[in-house]
Amino acid sequence: MPKFGLTMQEGTIQQWFKSEGDRIEKGEPLFEVETEKVLYEVEAPASGCVAKLLFAPEASVPCATVVAVIAIEGEDAMTVAAAYGSTSQPIPAPPGAPAAAPAPARHDTSGAPVTPAARKLAKDNGIDLTTVRGTGPGGRVTREDVEAAIAHPVSAPATSTRLRGIRKSIADRMMRSLQSTAQLTICTECDVTALVARRERLAAEFPLTYSDLLVEAVAQALRAHPRLNATASGDAVEEHRSIDVAVAVALEDGLIAPVIRSAHTKSLQAIAAESRQLAERARRGTLAVDEVSGGTFTITNLGMYGIDSFTPILHPPQVAILGIGRIIEKPAVYAGQIVPRAMMTLSLTIDHRIVDGAPAALFLRQVVANLQT
Repeated sequence: MPKFGLTMQEGTIQQWFKSEGDRIEKGEPLFEVETEKVLYEVEAPASGCVAKLLFAPEASVPCATVVAVIAIEGEDAMTVAAAYGSTSQPIPAPPGAPAAAPAPARHDTSGAPVTPAARKLAKDNGIDLTTVRGTGPGGRVTREDVEAAIAHPVSAPATSTRLRGIRKSIADRMMRSLQSTAQLTICTECDVTALVARRERLAAEFPLTYSDLLVEAVAQALRAHPRLNATASGDAVEEHRSIDVAVAVALEDGLIAPVIRSAHTKSLQAIAAESRQLAERARRGTLAVDEVSGGTFTITNLGMYGIDSFTPILHPPQVAILGIGRIIEKPAVYAGQIVPRAMMTLSLTIDHRIVDGAPAALFLRQVVANLQT
């Protein structure tokens, strides 16, 4: 199992491209591995015969662990394979291998006789006669059989899809997050009228998003509230000097959160440029492991989907995550008058084992103040 980044400890085998006994050439893809929601194809280090695959798909394997054995020229594949024992699970054939023939459908009466009246009634009502069991002599399908099928239609079978790849990784992480932390979410509404005007003004100078403005505000707030710029491991809590903000990016089958390193030291223009580049690479699937790991705080934005507030789930070992809602104009009291203002809801989830409600509230208040200046 290769080590793709400094923070990578293990990888999950998603699929094998070869079966045991197959010929493989050096540099040819052997298997696909997923780590930190990033997929990589691992190439064969040598030419020969695939003697043994030691792990089944979806197995999580520590870095530097042998996952497969290739018998090179002059070696007996069976002898080499025997030296590594057997796998704990059967390994399915790689994509493209011939599939087993499906079992015949039960009660398939496509060859059974059908009365003319039954055939006409079935046609008029869109009934598939192969799904109707005949009760007449010799299995004949009668009008009464079709009437029963109309009265009690057969539901289409539900489709079942197995979680795999990024979707399975997200599912596993979310469950571990909820099971291993004490999560509490607090919310506040923020007047961002000045923020909207600032973005419109700056957009004439360089491209930027509201998420970029949030990264800037959050990074500066974390400088004053370092308790939330922390990670927890067991009983140890580490407050980080570098503020590395992860920003969630929506993909077709899930989310990925590229990290903006040392965000507190960068200008808004630098943050916007880096964020845009990382988001583009995330959607192309070309991010490196180190670019999506090691964050100290996460921002996730659902405002573009019309969501006001939600409950973000922590990304351990981080102890806090900030959810961003939509910006909507609504009546508000401003300078003693009821006037239309641009409002936005912020939802902060914390690990209550590490951070209490009061420090979290003070941090959130600082973020609001930063957004309003």
